[in-house]
Amino acid sequence: MTDSTPRQKLEPEFNEPDSARPELLCFLVAIAAASYALSKEWRVDHVVQCCRQWLEKNSLEMNWLDRVRIGQLALKIASKDLLKVGVAVRLSSVQALFTSEMELNEANTMVQRMLVLCYEAL
Repeated sequence: MTDSTPRQKLEPEFNEPDSARPELLCFLVAIAAASYALSKEWRVDHVVQCCRQWLEKNSLEMNWLDRVRIGQLALKIASKDLLKVGVAVRLSSVQALFTSEMELNEANTMVQRMLVLCYEAL
């Protein structure tokens, strides 16, 4: 039996409006998916560390609770939503997600699909 009730879009509530950053969310989704492909574990600590590094690299600040929320959303998207849109990050595809500077490779079709998901999630 399938549930035919419409589903509400669950948008995270951020303390600061500037915290809704789809580029950061997509980076964290890619990091979480790549980390899982490499270790078969959902590494929360890795997402937290990479969030801090991305913010520092981009000279941005984010409220600590908003960092937690965007990290949780990234893990949810990576663990549940990527496969629904045909994105399966495998060990062989991890390197293609990122540039040599560890930025998102926006020319990669998997990254493009991730970006769409992240924009929709925020």
